[in-house]
Amino acid sequence: MRIQDGIVTIVSFLRQPRKRDLIREAYKLRDKIGLEIGGPTTFFALRGGFPVYLFAERVDNVNYGTETFFGNYKEGLTYEYYPGKMGKQFIAEATDLDVIANNSYDFILSSHSLEHTANPIKALMEWIKKIKLGGKLILVLPDKRNTFDHRREYTSFAHLLDDFDKNTTEHDSTHFEEIISTFDEEAAKVQIKEYKRLIKDNYINRCAHHHVFSQEVVGDVLKYVGFTVESQFEIEPFHLVTIAS
Repeated sequence: MRIQDGIVTIVSFLRQPRKRDLIREAYKLRDKIGLEIGGPTTFFALRGGFPVYLFAERVDNVNYGTETFFGNYKEGLTYEYYPGKMGKQFIAEATDLDVIANNSYDFILSSHSLEHTANPIKALMEWIKKIKLGGKLILVLPDKRNTFDHRREYTSFAHLLDDFDKNTTEHDSTHFEEIISTFDEEAAKVQIKEYKRLIKDNYINRCAHHHVFSQEVVGDVLKYVGFTVESQFEIEPFHLVTIAS
């Protein structure tokens, strides 16, 4: 850790009481090795809500492709998540992590990624296999009340279970009509015409939010998969944070 970054974090801890619990949780992962699904993300960075990049020994990454809407990725020791800190980059679907050994990580990070997955339960069942006994999941999802999903209904646990039972794939377009009909250009900061273009090729772009999560449903899904929810937070402006083991 760079000295100046440590100072920034201490000042943030002292001046922003709402961040203290999450900084404490991030500090518990010091000297640990983690895997991030998607990313990198500012929420896990120095001035983010959960500055785990600062403390972790190493963070590896998995992304669904080499050239994506969110950035370009190359396999190998190429994942720079923090200045001077490199992790391994894997290319794989979040629902199929066979390229990664089971029980190999102390924690898994996911920020604003699971909602882009058509089959969240299948994804989480993959993730839990990669975590060592006693390891952690830090899951961040959008709070629909302050995003362009605010006009949509929350997804039910029964619906997520149905997607799992049907083995729904990333080619699924079930929710696209709902997404477009409730779309808020101002909240999304993108025109509906452009968004329609993006989700038309969603398998390539992965811009659709297939599901809209409440904290209650997050808890139900994690319990079903085998996680135990330790704590949940609502962090402004639009983060629903769950820490599970």
